[in-house]
Amino acid sequence: MSATPGTPLLTVRDLHVDYFDQENPVHAVRGVDLTLRRGETLGIVGESGCGKSTLVTAMTRLERPPAVTTAGSVILHGHDGADNTDILRLTERQLAALRWEKMAIVFQSAMNALNPVLRLGTQFADVLRKHRGLSKKAAWERAGELLGMVGIPADRLRSYAHELSGGMRQRATIALALACQPDLVVMDEPTTAVDVVMQRQILRQVARLKRELGFSVVFITHDLSLLIEIADRIAVMYAGKIVETGPPRRLYEDPRHPYTTALRGAFPPLHGERREITGIPGSPPGLRTPPPGCSFHPRCAQRLDACDREEPLLLRLGGEAGDVACHLHRNPATTPEAEDRHART
Repeated sequence: MSATPGTPLLTVRDLHVDYFDQENPVHAVRGVDLTLRRGETLGIVGESGCGKSTLVTAMTRLERPPAVTTAGSVILHGHDGADNTDILRLTERQLAALRWEKMAIVFQSAMNALNPVLRLGTQFADVLRKHRGLSKKAAWERAGELLGMVGIPADRLRSYAHELSGGMRQRATIALALACQPDLVVMDEPTTAVDVVMQRQILRQVARLKRELGFSVVFITHDLSLLIEIADRIAVMYAGKIVETGPPRRLYEDPRHPYTTALRGAFPPLHGERREITGIPGSPPGLRTPPPGCSFHPRCAQRLDACDREEPLLLRLGGEAGDVACHLHRNPATTPEAEDRHART
């Protein structure tokens, strides 16, 4: 039975991830709540060091020591809404069966993601033979079809990773992630290492494949302008927390959190009047000992007295407007349920 588009596929609740490499742990992800719906592209944006990649590795159980997921749940929902799986509670054997079949990941460095001493076709065939039970010949034929989906000739199956261009390598990792037609594809800055022209080609192919195959995407990037073009919803992350969520148009035209406003001002508009590009002063805080109150307040030009002392809650803005964690928006217009610290995104 096929699932209804728009129903939840992935639900993250109160997720905490710490790095225990010294006496005082680094609190890299601090109480994150997210919901990804079927057929949706959810973008997660923030500066380097804000916890985006740590969040992704925790969600997919790819974190390695000293990173430890200390609390929370990551629920992958079944097609019928009843067969739900908490990824954080799976054994290694159960997790191996889930990967490729239900979820896959595309990393930002394709050269590191692909095995440098195996031909491309061998890497595809290994996945297809293990998860689909195909013969060697059938696996190689299917691998050629998968490469064709992303615009790479099938004869490249006999190439090694170093013999491919950067754009080809990245498209090959996308095709590899789609080998078993998973419901969820996580993309961790997949276009960082390619030029702007190739970036657009890759994004167009991802959008086309998503329409054709029906998978959902979690897309991680530091580039808010890119997400405004491709995402259905955006979550802005800062200092290990989600500070604002909403639809792309609303975040572009009317950002509510000063950090979102600063991110928007850091890239040039493609259309409209020319305007000055501004950077964000300072740096993200160290997460061994996060600052009291709002983590952004040392860099914020709009800070209030409460920002130095009280940590803002993630408040619902109402309707499809999203959520925001900022003292500037604690007012009577906020909906009653907004006081719930774990407002659902």
